[in-house]
Amino acid sequence: MRVVATTITGRVQGVGYRYSAARRARELKLAGWVRNTEDGSVEALLIGEDASVAKMLDWCAVGPPAARVAAVHTADLEPGDYADVSGFDIREGGGA
Repeated sequence: MRVVATTITGRVQGVGYRYSAARRARELKLAGWVRNTEDGSVEALLIGEDASVAKMLDWCAVGPPAARVAAVHTADLEPGDYADVSGFDIREGGGA
């Protein structure tokens, strides 16, 4: 089990990034969430098997067709702190 906090920068708001990310995360059977931030980036919490998280991070670096990802910043977190998280949600946040 791996838990990763992710920040994606570039042209990632107003291009369907959150909805596409949630769809891909659900396909990969990940738990967590995705949201816009006030600074124009997108944040995500990814929880799941190592291989699935790695595939999602690869997807995050590209995003949906209209996105232009500049960078993906990650931080691994302690899995035990997120044992009760299930499903993958689109959260409200700042930004578009």
